[in-house]
Amino acid sequence: FHQPSDASGQNPHVNRYLHIIIFWGSPLTLLIPLFLTMPPQSTLLLAATARSIQFPHHKHGTRALATAVHKFKSVGIRREDKSRWERRAPLTPEAVERLIKETGARVYVQPSTKRVFKDEKYVKAGATIQEDLSPADIILGIKEVPIPSLLPDKTYMYFSHTHKGQHYNMPMLQNVLDKVKGWGLNHDPFMHLALVTQNVRLIDYELMTDAKGKRVIAFGKFAGYAGMIDGFHGLGNRLLGLEHSTPFLNIAMSHTYRSLASARLAVQAAGNAITDEGTPKEFGPMTMVFTGGGNVSQGAQELFQRMPHEYVDPKDLKKIVEDKNARLNKIYATEVNVQDYLRHKDTGSFLSHEDYYANPQNYVSDFHTQIAPYATMVVNGAYWDARCPRMLTTTQLAHVQRAAPERMIALADISCDIQVGGLEMELGMRRWMTSVWMGGCARCRSFCLLACSCFLGVNLQGAFEFTSHSTPIDDAFYYVDATKGVEHKDVESSGTQVMAIDILPTELPLESSQHFGAALLPYVREMVKSHHHENATLHNATIAEAGKLAPKHEALYALLGGGGTPGVKVNVDKTPAGKKNVLLLGSGFVARPLVDYLLRQGEARITIGESSNSFQEAQNLAQGRPDTNVVGLDVDDKESLGRLVSGADVVVSLVPAFLHPKVAQACIDHRTHMVTASYVSADMRKLDESAKAVGITIMNEIGLDPGIDHLSAMKLIDEVQGQGGKITSFVSWCGGLPAPEVSDVPLAYKFSWSPRGVLTAGMNDARFWMGGKVVIVLYATLVPGVHVSPKLQTIPGENLLRHHFPTVPIPFPGFAFEGLANRDSLTYVDAYKLGPIESMDTMLRGTLRYRGYADLMYAFRRLGLLNTDIQAGGRFGSWPEMTDSLLGLSSGMRHSDDTRISAVADKLDLPKSHAMVGTVVEALRWLSLLPTALPISSPAAPATPTTALAPLDAFCGLLSHKLQYNAGERDMVVLHHEFGIRARDGREETRTSTLISYGSFESYTAMAKTVGLPAAMAAEMIIRGVCWGGTCGC
Repeated sequence: FHQPSDASGQNPHVNRYLHIIIFWGSPLTLLIPLFLTMPPQSTLLLAATARSIQFPHHKHGTRALATAVHKFKSVGIRREDKSRWERRAPLTPEAVERLIKETGARVYVQPSTKRVFKDEKYVKAGATIQEDLSPADIILGIKEVPIPSLLPDKTYMYFSHTHKGQHYNMPMLQNVLDKVKGWGLNHDPFMHLALVTQNVRLIDYELMTDAKGKRVIAFGKFAGYAGMIDGFHGLGNRLLGLEHSTPFLNIAMSHTYRSLASARLAVQAAGNAITDEGTPKEFGPMTMVFTGGGNVSQGAQELFQRMPHEYVDPKDLKKIVEDKNARLNKIYATEVNVQDYLRHKDTGSFLSHEDYYANPQNYVSDFHTQIAPYATMVVNGAYWDARCPRMLTTTQLAHVQRAAPERMIALADISCDIQVGGLEMELGMRRWMTSVWMGGCARCRSFCLLACSCFLGVNLQGAFEFTSHSTPIDDAFYYVDATKGVEHKDVESSGTQVMAIDILPTELPLESSQHFGAALLPYVREMVKSHHHENATLHNATIAEAGKLAPKHEALYALLGGGGTPGVKVNVDKTPAGKKNVLLLGSGFVARPLVDYLLRQGEARITIGESSNSFQEAQNLAQGRPDTNVVGLDVDDKESLGRLVSGADVVVSLVPAFLHPKVAQACIDHRTHMVTASYVSADMRKLDESAKAVGITIMNEIGLDPGIDHLSAMKLIDEVQGQGGKITSFVSWCGGLPAPEVSDVPLAYKFSWSPRGVLTAGMNDARFWMGGKVVIVLYATLVPGVHVSPKLQTIPGENLLRHHFPTVPIPFPGFAFEGLANRDSLTYVDAYKLGPIESMDTMLRGTLRYRGYADLMYAFRRLGLLNTDIQAGGRFGSWPEMTDSLLGLSSGMRHSDDTRISAVADKLDLPKSHAMVGTVVEALRWLSLLPTALPISSPAAPATPTTALAPLDAFCGLLSHKLQYNAGERDMVVLHHEFGIRARDGREETRTSTLISYGSFESYTAMAKTVGLPAAMAAEMIIRGVCWGGTCGC
């Protein structure tokens, strides 16, 4: 490598060919380099390369010329490793034998002791058993290939679960695209060594269809067979839990049968027993409802038909169930499809399949009134995605369980279309995503079970909302008591049994593999024989090739971070294996439950970045906690911040809100995800497109308020709108407060949150809508003599405390609350999908305080204590000295109490004898801001600041000391929603939703729990790979 470059700066020999001649006929393969005019470095390159080149042998032992152009390709069969239950194989030994005989291909099979076919059978078929599949050109599997196992320059065929935009597999898809270049042998007869494309082609079985669009390779029927068998088993167990022994109990889980034939015999025997013995009369005639008409449903029904049965029309279910003379020695069945339970929101009837598939958002489900109250068991075989209305919500299930407890005993969710986000949601819910969720993770409806059993952010569940998760084969059932809002495992307790196994065909591995392999073999045979793979079925099933997505899948670039541009990568796997790196900025009030939650999951390694002022606090937090360390950080130091951010998988920012844009920009620069509990500010919103462009999520508004308030609101809004109703009024109040027994202090308030954040929140402008007469009267009482018209209301920040709501009623009359309008309520009209605003009576979001807070805080503002101008502050020897300065009294002089009281009254523009003046003076004395000779039971004041501060900052320091929680005291959060609702039939009603949570300072404060835990859960979602793309807010 001593050869100098020419004048152009290029080595003149870089592109020269290095020729290799292969001789055969002796036991040793000799490589003779023909140096020609090649410089010495080529010899070194050849020597280094030759050691790594392996030349395949022909099946019959004759050595062949190892070039890229050869007639036959080799095939590899992976060992399945996604689940211990996965025993299927893409090709059976019989199929392998046929393939070898018909094409002469080499077949390599990874050894497996759990595959349904023993390795010896593949050897007998002519395959080679070996761990290394690198000699194979085509690699077949069933489930996804782990990223470390993906080999370059291969054609892969498996169920990739990527084409719908399943975010959990986007890292794998990105890895497929990344394997595009490397040193290798060029594709010509002379095997030139060059920088060549190492093409990975991904073909997805799920996309292999014929000319009519029908899938040619699928396990669907076998999912139906296994799901029906398991469903019968679960039903028998459930009925026994309800103290009824039935023949269903004699049907085992499908994986326990040696073959499908033996399972069918067991079902037949149970059916014969039902014919003889009947079913329990307490449950009336048993009814089986099958949804969908595809392979899954067909398979389930084929198995079911071995029971004594009678099919009825869906509209006759009610009549059958109410028939007192219905027969109990057979099972009534019906197949329902979308036209049987969906109706258009406007017309009240099902229009057409074409209209539904084009506009599913215009339809609502009547499954809860037409089908569920008359079903013993539902067998779900229908397709569902996030654009479609649910068949049955949890709320609707609760109504069914109350009205007909003997119905909806079991759900066998065979389709198991549990949405964990994806391209359909990315495209189909853009309205929500581009509002408060700034661009990215728009799809969650059930994340934060902490307070409200919902979360607008990740798991959408599926057609049946209460199917919250898939279930493993060895723990296949759980129970949902929607009337109590609980999910449990007690077979003897109340609730609907749910089975949601997502790998059902593997319970019948022999027959499902035989069926699958027979369908797949012709396509593998064609791929082996054809160099170009021109078959339309294979072409249409290709998701990625040569480092690019296929044209019809280019929308996936948005989920990979490229925004539609090939070659742009998202930072999907900064920590490829093991624990993910979480950078926590700030270690204040809410950090402890956040850290503990992430550590409990065992998936995170936490670095706390903290300023020198709070470094000891951060060290105290890290002490005794594994995988947690502390580093000093000044957020204004761009280089230091960037260095920490670049090493993190996600950043959780708990610094003051005005610093979030700096953190967010660093996250964008280094392609690192971010979570905050703060509102989406204007500066943060400006970063939306930049975040999308690099493919990161910046999730905002995921605390209590904002956060859980959005989640609980959307839960009810979705339910009402799903039933065809309209929200005519929305009023929401939220506040973090001391528990009533410790509220006897000035402001009736203590700080479990940033004092500065609390105080400045009372100075924000506010907008809300008040079109209802009742609310107008309430507002008019704020400023006597002022008439308020039914329209948009705006309160400037300087008047917010003055124009407060003096009384806020909630369902618990023991609380005496007042309220402040909270920022711009109108921004949530579109986000909550409530508009147009003119159609609403009220839209108001507010902050709760105990009565008296607003008047006293307004007085503090008039006195200058909330002034943010440092020029109005300074350095003072005592707290009364600071007050004297704000009152305009000469510093350094002794002032009488009367002088100070008069100055306070003047500042408040009130007579000295006014009761409010006395209240303010008392509070100032309690806070050590005015001297007093009387004993006061308040904590001693801290020393005054040693540096000049704005009055607000000095006041915050004082309040955080004087109004802190003491040992044994607890805080409280209150969240209250009130909804005005107009039902589909025109009825008006009011619904409320209230959360009250108490904290404990021996464990976590209520505020820390309700802010820190949702933020922690959001970070967990990101490190698990279920959020993507943009700056978003809850």
